[in-house]
Amino acid sequence: MPTRILIADDQADVRSGFRLVLDSQPDMSVVGEAADGAAAVRLARQLRPDVVLADIRMPLLDGLEVTRQLSAETRVIVVTTLGVERDARTALQHGACGFILKRSGPTLLIEAVRSAMSGDTLISPQLTVSLLKDVSTPTHLDEPADLLTAREREIAALVARGLTNAEIADELFITAGTVKTHVANIQTKVGSRNRVGIAAWAWRAGLVRP
Repeated sequence: MPTRILIADDQADVRSGFRLVLDSQPDMSVVGEAADGAAAVRLARQLRPDVVLADIRMPLLDGLEVTRQLSAETRVIVVTTLGVERDARTALQHGACGFILKRSGPTLLIEAVRSAMSGDTLISPQLTVSLLKDVSTPTHLDEPADLLTAREREIAALVARGLTNAEIADELFITAGTVKTHVANIQTKVGSRNRVGIAAWAWRAGLVRP
């Protein structure tokens, strides 16, 4: 069965664009649209989609409140025009399965939906880096870098630089599926829930520099 998706955004052209991208995928189907947060919550409980794409700035209820109300019932990916770190942190605290910028493009949108369905949390690479502002000064002593294999250390460093799975695959001349497997293994080894956690670990382990 294809992944059933509900799109919540107050701009009709954005909803149409997302629908066009997602419906073009053989494993995805848009089952509904909502123009405000209250309608998104109501439709999500009526249609029971696998994934809800929720814009942050919506009438009645914003995307953060939609996430808070729905995250226990379905997977919610927050999409936004402005990458505000505070919003990203709040969304993740409320249980969001992803936080992406609209300008990140269709490839990341599709990857975010597939990541959510596989239990991962995808965050726009631009935000992965900015969310590390409050991480302490890097040092080789904070984290044991040899916890990971040489390849995993390479990939962790590239995640910390904000690269997507596809970009890491191009950089290392491997498949995106192989990158995804490595990322999952890294998350398990370092005890991270998402890419930001991997990036923070890489920073503390001294795998990347300012």
